[in-house]
Amino acid sequence: MQKLHLSQVLSQKLSPQQIQFIKLLQVPTAELEARVEEELEINPALEEGKEEEKKESEDDFEDNYEEDLGYDDKDVNLEDYLNDDYGGYKMQGDGNYSPDEEEREIPISSGISLHEQLISQLGFLKLDERQRTIGKQLIGSIESDGYIRRDLEAIINDLAFSQNIETDIDELEEILRKIQGFDPAGIAARNLQECLLIQLERKEHHDDPTVQNAIRIINDCFDEFTKKHYPKIQKKLDMGDEDLKEAVNMITRLNPKPGGISDGLVKTQYIIPDFILTNTEGKLEISLNSKNAPELRVSKSYSEMFDAYEKSDKKDKKLKDTVTFVKQKLDAAKWFIDAIKQRQQTLLKTMQAILEYQDEFFIEGDETKLKPMILKDIAEKIEMDISTVSRVANSKSIQTEFGIFPLKYFFSEGIATDSGEDVSNKEVKSVLQTLVDGENKRKPLSDDKLVKMLNDKGYNIARRTVAKYREQLQIPVARLRKEL
Repeated sequence: MQKLHLSQVLSQKLSPQQIQFIKLLQVPTAELEARVEEELEINPALEEGKEEEKKESEDDFEDNYEEDLGYDDKDVNLEDYLNDDYGGYKMQGDGNYSPDEEEREIPISSGISLHEQLISQLGFLKLDERQRTIGKQLIGSIESDGYIRRDLEAIINDLAFSQNIETDIDELEEILRKIQGFDPAGIAARNLQECLLIQLERKEHHDDPTVQNAIRIINDCFDEFTKKHYPKIQKKLDMGDEDLKEAVNMITRLNPKPGGISDGLVKTQYIIPDFILTNTEGKLEISLNSKNAPELRVSKSYSEMFDAYEKSDKKDKKLKDTVTFVKQKLDAAKWFIDAIKQRQQTLLKTMQAILEYQDEFFIEGDETKLKPMILKDIAEKIEMDISTVSRVANSKSIQTEFGIFPLKYFFSEGIATDSGEDVSNKEVKSVLQTLVDGENKRKPLSDDKLVKMLNDKGYNIARRTVAKYREQLQIPVARLRKEL
């Protein structure tokens, strides 16, 4: 049996304007231009350009419009759209924008992809159509770093099902060896050991003792080499200190990723900072980098539609529908410009709070001057929600005289010292990096020794924390830092 219940629910919902502001807030300056262009395309009431002088009395225009249409102030208030200072609104920034400035396109690196380069080299081999198809299948299995990790049996099955070609391991490996002779050296290897061997075997002076010793190390002592167990290698291969050192130096100069990091055309994009910090005789000033943002205004043609209505039949339903449409578009244009202004004010307010919090770093550029700072600290300082600060910090960067830094760089947890003060974990990481850089590479410092040295400097830090910071700094364990 169905029953009806009446209940009251208190919920909080974001308005369309708030949603628009949130979306704009998390867009970095480098992408803002594209977002503005998108809005210009979908909203004809919004356009680029400077404000033009209005020829008619807007007060009279507003009175006539409201009287003729029968709307009150809540329906259409022309002052909201035509009298507001939105026309000619220039986005707040460094003031260097010029309408005549040429557009700067993101440079794209020229050249062909890795796969295209390999297919081109495949054409120089004397292969029949069947072998060429097998070669293309192998090249298609090469990953972005240059390796073939797919099992050869699986590739045989792929050829049978997709190309209707039956082959075996011997034929597949024969064609694979031909591909492994392509440039770059080491391409199409199935593992690191094979990749290094291919490069060593293609050395110009193949009979050189150092090359032969390097091949022996990779062939017979690869596991010991990866773990840097050099005494075991010397004992197993009966190799002297100098010979071992020369061979290891040769191996470490080889390319472990012959395919690079990407097999496609790479889009090279310059880092465009969202904020610019200037230091004038010790006085720090923040400005928004917005020279790529156009001037925005409400479309003049849409404003003139109201003129047209005043001179036409007041009872024309179609024209009333048109005016309703115009009102919606003018609303959207007003909200968009409002959202951009609010975005800029929020960005500047947040960055100013970060600047005041980390003023010592911004003056000196010394990482050890960074104070512990979390999102909550800035949120409380500017009286905004933590999520708002997070959106600002997540995708924005600042240009300083010491370089460009992402805003996330300035946020860090605190570590207690012997004096009872809290210091940024970035300061601890900086000291840790300094200790590792200055160590004797023949006898690298273990994590236990690093903990003791940090404790001696007043940083109360545990061994597991040192290990975590070391991994974050991409510092290997002591054994792997050992050099001959």
